Amino acid sequence: MILTPDAIESWAQKLDEAEQTRRTISQLSASAEGLTVADSYAVQRAWVDRKVARGRRVIGHKIGLTSRAMQLASGIDEPDFGILLDDMLHYGGARLAADAFLTPRLEVELAFYLKAPLQGPGVTLFDVLSATAWVAPALELIDARIELADPESGRRRTVIDTIADNAANAALIVGGQVRAPEAIDLPRVAATLHRNEVVEASGVAAAVLGHPALGIVWLANRLAEHGEGLAAGEIVLCGSFTAPVAARPGDSFFADYGELGTIAVHFS
Repeated sequence: MILTPDAIESWAQKLDEAEQTRRTISQLSASAEGLTVADSYAVQRAWVDRKVARGRRVIGHKIGLTSRAMQLASGIDEPDFGILLDDMLHYGGARLAADAFLTPRLEVELAFYLKAPLQGPGVTLFDVLSATAWVAPALELIDARIELADPESGRRRTVIDTIADNAANAALIVGGQVRAPEAIDLPRVAATLHRNEVVEASGVAAAVLGHPALGIVWLANRLAEHGEGLAAGEIVLCGSFTAPVAARPGDSFFADYGELGTIAVHFS
């Protein structure tokens, strides 16, 4: 790690203020040479700790960068993760204020609800499926508190920025039909995302590492490196299987998961 404890807390405070004031901050990745993923996760944890200290409650995790194309574009060889908090959770039919976010975008995902803990190392696909009570359609709302591009140089933000920015997570919307994992062919789950009655994105869950539960396998084993695991009662977003679609004021979204039902959300 490069960042000192004081620098980590300083960046956590900047991110906290950026979210509250809805003004992006400069890129962490441009602030020092040699920053690592470990620096990014340290900032992320410090920011989440601030929220928990104010009364927020951790309800789960999200996994990102699960497609090989996104990993290559980001210059990494594994997914990333962020923390879900209770005030991020919404349900189908929700009306969200567009101006509560900076650059909101929606991604199509599956949400896994754990009935048993998962502690690595050595967690397998079968362990994840056995520990899962149900799977449901979900939309992840991603956002950027760190500027996407430097206004002067045009430099794009990197995975160092995204991870520190809680893996770009801002909210999740859960809906549709709940199913036990053994009751559906998870890799074959498909969905279309409509914005104002126009199909903007579509995909199949196999795009998430070949099987959506494999993201949770990776996460449980990755957390074990820090002596942590996934708890019973957690919601885990396994990763998007569509490209993100911008959410603008006045937009209405409709995600159709076929036999798993639908999710609707409106941005006022």
